[in-house]
Amino acid sequence: MIVHTPKERPEPWPLRSRNAAAWLVPFIAFEWVWEWAAYALSRWSFLEVLEYLGTFSVLVAVIFYFSESGDRIKQRHYQAWQVINTAQGKGGNGGRIEALQELNADKVPLVGVDVSSAFLQGLTLRSANLMRADFSAADLRNCNFATANLTSADLTSANLRNSVLDHVNFRGADLSNSDLTGSRLSGADLTDSKLNDADLTGADLAGAEWRQIRSLRGANIAGLRNAPTGFREWALANGAVDRPTADQ
Repeated sequence: MIVHTPKERPEPWPLRSRNAAAWLVPFIAFEWVWEWAAYALSRWSFLEVLEYLGTFSVLVAVIFYFSESGDRIKQRHYQAWQVINTAQGKGGNGGRIEALQELNADKVPLVGVDVSSAFLQGLTLRSANLMRADFSAADLRNCNFATANLTSADLTSANLRNSVLDHVNFRGADLSNSDLTGSRLSGADLTDSKLNDADLTGADLAGAEWRQIRSLRGANIAGLRNAPTGFREWALANGAVDRPTADQ
């Protein structure tokens, strides 16, 4: 908005200073001089041009800001991948939780990401594309991977206790020796997955697709909740065990 408007001409000094107390005259004179200065400047067209230019420069800045938003997003993604790749093969978090979640929030595929042995408790990657990802030996307690695609992922020895894995696609995934104690796997697709020596104690398998599990020798199914019809008998017949834990 243009706020530049011409000022009214100040009163002549005799009118301005009449009836003023003597001690006020210097202050009135000081203000009167500046009123004349403001009046003179308000008549100067150059200042009005500068005001228009200022408004135009704000508009240009806004246009450039939005035109460069794509580059800023790319830079943010590059930095997130840099965090993940730099910490590859190392323990701890290293900022990877925030980096992974930020990339997933922007719908960036996380295919083949390697976070093996990382400390990623509470990680939330709902609906993430994690095909062939490497989560081996990672600490993923209390994570939320609901509806994620973990096809052919490596989850060997991963700690997935009390995690939300509803409707996750585990086709061809390796969950051998993983800890799934208390996890929710309702509606999960376990077709062609390996669960050898996995701990499924207290896990919820409501509606899970299990009939084509590749193997689950040594898997502990003690306290299994909402097991699909026929699963328990099939599992025990194929090498699973029902071995209650000390907590149970």
